[in-house]
Amino acid sequence: MIDDALGALLTPLGLALLGLCIGSFLNVVVHRLPLMMERAWKLESAEMLGVAAPDVAPLTLSKPASRCPHCGHRIRWYENIPLLSWIALRGRCSACKAPISARYPLVELATGLLFAALAWRFPAQAPTFVWCGFVAALVALALIDWDTTLLPDSITLPLLWGGLIAAALGWTGIALSTAVWGAVAGYLALWSVYWLFKLTTGKEGMGAGDFKLLAALGAWLGWQMLLPIVLAASLLGAVVGIAMKFGGSLREGRYVPFGPFLAGAGLVVLYAGPERVRGWMGWA
Repeated sequence: MIDDALGALLTPLGLALLGLCIGSFLNVVVHRLPLMMERAWKLESAEMLGVAAPDVAPLTLSKPASRCPHCGHRIRWYENIPLLSWIALRGRCSACKAPISARYPLVELATGLLFAALAWRFPAQAPTFVWCGFVAALVALALIDWDTTLLPDSITLPLLWGGLIAAALGWTGIALSTAVWGAVAGYLALWSVYWLFKLTTGKEGMGAGDFKLLAALGAWLGWQMLLPIVLAASLLGAVVGIAMKFGGSLREGRYVPFGPFLAGAGLVVLYAGPERVRGWMGWA
């Protein structure tokens, strides 16, 4: 009975439905986690300075319940069904009719499709659920970094350790030594670029979160995939940055965060597979 249920969940349809639900949760993570970090920084700063702590309302991923930011209407359970509720509500709050961003259903849909694709990439394998966690973390990190230029340690570090543990248990198909060296090389590669750029220009070209994200990608995908990931992320980032610059959406003094492109390149390597990536690079 358990095997049948597990087998049904590991089908493209089963993983797509799981992905829709996880995508709904990721919307909460992307919105609330940066706010939670900001509040924690304010409280820590007040404690260090010896001043009165700011009056901030408690905020976690589960509390308070989701509400409309315009009128405060509490979102009922049937208004929070992934994808379907947004369609049924025609993209508007049921109380005040204010528009609900299309990004919410798009994140749910994208996560569902990415999970479904894992069923073809890793057919009928229980470790597929581990890769679901990897994908979900990358989606959350990409969106948070795009919004805030932050890559939270609360996601990057568990992702890094998760990759090493998964390799040790034989769930990712790469040797533990390959995962360890992937993490080491991933961190040191961008750390070196950071310091070379800073010593040359006196400016910071990226944040430490990028080092940790590439280290996590190396732990999950192996050190051999680091160069393709960095090349693809750099190329895509440059194209998007130039397009935004000429389109006027990139303000003077601002920069395009690198994390979303690292995450995207990591997903491409995951779904393409190492053999195909080596072929693209012209490696034997």
